[in-house]
Amino acid sequence: MALIRKLLRQKKAQKLQKKRYVHKLIKRTKKGIDPLEGSPQARALVLEKRTVEQKQPHSGLIRVVRTQLIKSGRQVTAFLPREGAEKHIAEHDIVTIESVHGAQGGAKGAIPGVKYLVIKVNGVSLEQIRRGKKQKPIK
Repeated sequence: MALIRKLLRQKKAQKLQKKRYVHKLIKRTKKGIDPLEGSPQARALVLEKRTVEQKQPHSGLIRVVRTQLIKSGRQVTAFLPREGAEKHIAEHDIVTIESVHGAQGGAKGAIPGVKYLVIKVNGVSLEQIRRGKKQKPIK
């Protein structure tokens, strides 16, 4: 048994010496793929507001924002939840986004390619701004 364990350890060490194998390992891990780099939330700058059509068999337009993450500079599309949320977001606002928790880290439901959700605008909860309980701070 000890010999098998030793051989497996040696094989693993040999694999880690190869650049191609290490690159594949990094790509396969969540941190290599995920724009949020493993964190649950991230701050982002709003670049533009858009509408996206739902996938079949649903119909209708979904309001989304194209954002650029502050920590990595990568651009992602984030979903604006509920009605009237788009009125409270302007270009160049700082928003906090999180994952929509779709299957296997992907999109949720009929929203194609949108994996993130806006939860805060300029540090204040979007839901409280939408309901009128708090005002959006001006930056």
